[in-house]
Amino acid sequence: MAHQNPVTIIMIEDDEGHARLIERNIRRAGVNNEVKHFVSGTEALDFLLTAETRGAGPFLVLLDLNLPDMSGTDILAKIKADEHLRKAPVVVLTTTDDKVEIQRCYDLGCNVYITKPVDYETFAQAIRQLGLFLSVIQVPDAI
Repeated sequence: MAHQNPVTIIMIEDDEGHARLIERNIRRAGVNNEVKHFVSGTEALDFLLTAETRGAGPFLVLLDLNLPDMSGTDILAKIKADEHLRKAPVVVLTTTDDKVEIQRCYDLGCNVYITKPVDYETFAQAIRQLGLFLSVIQVPDAI
């Protein structure tokens, strides 16, 4: 059986409160993987597309769609168009519940689309469930 590197979680979330809540509840679900947090799409793509990152991973991306510098759908399209990153699971985690936007994300290759509930406790529970999901999925290594 081949040795699998631990999955690094790439969280692209500009709201610091949401980022802390996401990480805290992922940890509560027993997921101890490294989480690299980026507040902008530009920073996240710079990291993911650099030569140093090639061959690293595997990665799992938690992606907010509403970012200050670029659209989350643009980030998703760039990840899925890159030969080294396209197999990385992308979980869209956003307040946007527009059916057209949801369909667009799936068409671009997102693996899971979760709408952030407005209520704090409901949001915390949704993230704990996401953490349980993350603890059991298998992620392919980078190319």
